[in-house]
Amino acid sequence: MIKRPLMMVERIMYVDPETPVNCIFTVKIDGTLPEQNFKTALEKIQQKHPMLRTVIDYKSEKYPFFVEEKDITPIPLRIVERKTDEDWLLESQKEWYRLFEGEKQPLARLVWIKGQHTSEILWVMPHCISDGTTGVTLMQELLSLVDDPSVKLESYEAFESVNDFLPSDFNAGIRKYKAGLYLLFAKVFFMMQRKSKKRNLGENYAIHWKMSPEITAETVAKCKAHGISVHALLCSTFMQAFQEIKREQAKGRVISPVDVRHFIPEIKQDHLFAFAPTIELTLKKGSKDLLDNAKEIKKDIVQKIGNMETRELLWMGERMHPIVDRMISMLKSSEGGHDVTFSNMGKINISNDYKNFRIETIFSPTVAFPWLNSNTLVTTTYNQQMDFAFMSNEHFLPKEEAKQIKDKALELLTTFL
Repeated sequence: MIKRPLMMVERIMYVDPETPVNCIFTVKIDGTLPEQNFKTALEKIQQKHPMLRTVIDYKSEKYPFFVEEKDITPIPLRIVERKTDEDWLLESQKEWYRLFEGEKQPLARLVWIKGQHTSEILWVMPHCISDGTTGVTLMQELLSLVDDPSVKLESYEAFESVNDFLPSDFNAGIRKYKAGLYLLFAKVFFMMQRKSKKRNLGENYAIHWKMSPEITAETVAKCKAHGISVHALLCSTFMQAFQEIKREQAKGRVISPVDVRHFIPEIKQDHLFAFAPTIELTLKKGSKDLLDNAKEIKKDIVQKIGNMETRELLWMGERMHPIVDRMISMLKSSEGGHDVTFSNMGKINISNDYKNFRIETIFSPTVAFPWLNSNTLVTTTYNQQMDFAFMSNEHFLPKEEAKQIKDKALELLTTFL
């Protein structure tokens, strides 16, 4: 029976009961989908994943906590008539702002944009229980079960606290002193900060585009030939694009989340989990050489990931609960020191062909962050084709400027190829 406080990182993504932060993961399919199969699939998925049988209680204790609800309602399915190829993005934008509320409502829902032969399916989840891998897992399971309701899913036990991920030789004594110092410094830091009334007052938006399979293949091949990663090249490209469009306002820095499952194997590939440790990557000052910058960024990625102490990060984070509200307040009012948060999910391992339908494409996840600096770039690769979603807020980064940055990045990339 689950009853545990939200981890620090989960609290940040939860924000508060009035602020939705929802991840939307969408797939486009061709074929016939029986409605009853959806209901069977959702029931099995809910039985497998403990977090889909929980609600968030933010009233009973000082900090919010997950509690398993015995009489949880089924994962809701909303069906929308399909009219255009852009309906998926319009419905995604609606779902950004819909809260998960209600005493017995699960922390997930599904939208089916139903056409005669073509449909889009949207998984909607609060970011406090899901990362990119979670979206892939749920979509994979849903498609398998919609195609064949007899498929079996193996359930698992939810973790009880971050202590479940600590090694037997973990020395908490030394780290408690270190955590106490960090908490003290953080409290002093926040006390010294002037309270800012800056807030995003505009509309959130998402710009979506795809690379052709040919350009995608050429990009991958060129990266391999130069010994760099696609992620490093894209970081270099977009940071330079920000510099050329934003000029002195550009920061020359990217924040990149890393899948926690690389560091903590107890969190399986098909387990729901929200925490993604991040690394900061910077552009070499004065250099406009895309390849040289990408090579330096690749070295930086390898070094920072190699030095990452993820288990300790989780444990230390739990000592920071007293300042989470101030962290959230700062995120809502600070421009930050980075151009964009860039998540590269890589190749999506979901089958193309099923007995009753085929996958036409997968769209990169979208999310509308309530932070002042809400610049977010997500990329995925499916069917040898890279897909991008660039999200922000009109007040912080006007959509027209975002389009200029995107166009400049594509121009730089094309020149490199």
